[in-house]
Amino acid sequence: MINFNQPHLTGKEAHYMYEAVSTAKLSGNGVFTKRCQAWFERRYGFRKALLTTSGTDALEMCAMLCELKPGDEVIVPSYTFVSTALAFLREGAKVVFADSMQRNPNIDAETLEALITPRTKVIVPVHYAGIACDMNAIMAVAKRHNLLVVEDAAQAIDSYYQSPDSKFPKPLGSIGHMAAFSFHETKNVTAGGEGGLLVVNDERFVRRAEIIWEKGTNRAEFFRGEVNKYGWVDIGSSFLPSEVNAAFLWAQLENIDEIQAKRKKLWNTYYSRLQALAAKGFFTLPDKPDYATNNAHMFYLVLPSLEKRTALIKYLKENGVGAVFHYLSLHSSEYYKARHDGRELPQCDRYADCLVRLPLFYDLKVEEVHHICDLLNTYYQ
Repeated sequence: MINFNQPHLTGKEAHYMYEAVSTAKLSGNGVFTKRCQAWFERRYGFRKALLTTSGTDALEMCAMLCELKPGDEVIVPSYTFVSTALAFLREGAKVVFADSMQRNPNIDAETLEALITPRTKVIVPVHYAGIACDMNAIMAVAKRHNLLVVEDAAQAIDSYYQSPDSKFPKPLGSIGHMAAFSFHETKNVTAGGEGGLLVVNDERFVRRAEIIWEKGTNRAEFFRGEVNKYGWVDIGSSFLPSEVNAAFLWAQLENIDEIQAKRKKLWNTYYSRLQALAAKGFFTLPDKPDYATNNAHMFYLVLPSLEKRTALIKYLKENGVGAVFHYLSLHSSEYYKARHDGRELPQCDRYADCLVRLPLFYDLKVEEVHHICDLLNTYYQ
């Protein structure tokens, strides 16, 4: 059986975890936490990087930093994981769902202006499959209406946006006012099964982010010697992961270039082998706009219908391949459909019905990708 996903171990995780344990400093914000955070700030130019226990926690911190009031509106794509919306709902905001683009599942920037009202405060683009949303267009809309932008970059580690007016691509997560990454076991790099990262790019939010991260205290400032005692100064929660998770993540970050190179090789093999079938209209392949790079987080196909997707998943499973669908549209979920304003979001619903993900992980063999492609060719013959 070829599983859909399998977490990769570089071989150094246990060594670094033992090293963390031997320091007798396990509760977080120790050597490995600082090492990881400095790495993100140095490599991607993030203003402030704070490790969190999950990508969901990073999103919740973003929502808290936005200082939303009951009735404030936040624009979120409907085709995303529930955490993207839930983080802002918990702060009392009203979620306004946006449709996806026809060419890929990312939020359709051309529809944003029509969704903005005097109560709109935040736009949350999700970089689906690690492919950049149209950030120039989104940031321009946000600037015109004085809105905050929170990038949900859960799937977008080591992926970039190439602005037409710049020679240098910008790392995803570095463009909006804030961003959230995930290091769940299904992501390109993991912190041991769960983990996340809050990125703050706007100086206005840096100090408060650290306080929220430390359970509403100025404890981090105390340990840096900036205050002579620390206490409760704001709201917050236990967002800080343990040193053991940070140590696991460090082993992965040390090998990120090797991890990315292998994943891209697998992704490119799929893309090359399946072009002929796509040209015959059996499905469409992943779309990468000119402004986006590919971090090979995911390889997906979009089938013509729910029935055809169901049949394909069944066939692959019967032949030992774990292929899976992805999100259900949040606007039609059992929890939220009564609150939705009734607008149809046809592209979100199309991806919910028709998108299928193929196995893609570091330890997948190129030969196994060829085998999956051979199965697809046999199926469509």
